[in-house]
Amino acid sequence: MAIAFVPGERVDVPEIPFKDSVALPAQRTAVIVVDMQNDFVKPGGTLVVPDATATIGHIQQLLTAARAHQIPIAYTQDTHYADDLEWKIWPEHCRAGTWGWQIIDELKPQTEDLVCPKSRYDGFYGTSLDHYLSRVWKVEHLVIVGTVASICVLHTAASAGLRWFHVVAPANGMSALTDFDQALTLRQISWLYTGSVVRAVGDIQFTG
Repeated sequence: MAIAFVPGERVDVPEIPFKDSVALPAQRTAVIVVDMQNDFVKPGGTLVVPDATATIGHIQQLLTAARAHQIPIAYTQDTHYADDLEWKIWPEHCRAGTWGWQIIDELKPQTEDLVCPKSRYDGFYGTSLDHYLSRVWKVEHLVIVGTVASICVLHTAASAGLRWFHVVAPANGMSALTDFDQALTLRQISWLYTGSVVRAVGDIQFTG
């Protein structure tokens, strides 16, 4: 029997099955950094996620480990132009070529990294991401970090899950607008997309 939600009632969050550790084969793994751009992360940005700055060091730790194991790294970069329909939903943000559109300096992509400009929440939609993951790098496991957890991170994780990638999501590597949104993201990845969630990037080990 369906139970209708009544506004104002509290809703319990289902248990999130955190794993103590996850070991991933380096040759079959890639890292995706979602939308860590000035407009979302830095003071003065138009859509700042307050907790995003706290994830920077953790993402740096993940990228250092990935590069040490020669794991490919892809960045999604939210990218919009004049009169973009998304600006009817959100304030203007990530206009191509502006400071707000740029990936933050602390996580600046290196020459060998893939940068995928995207026009919607999903990092796979209209981008070359799947081409490189599936056909060029031939990976099976994706570690996904970034912001905003319940929007662009979750939509990207969903597309990855629907393509049967194994998604690994470290909680301290992603930021959300609310605690509920963070929990929702981790719950959906672990349950609906049969991914693995861990508490910290340090709980992920690369092998091989």
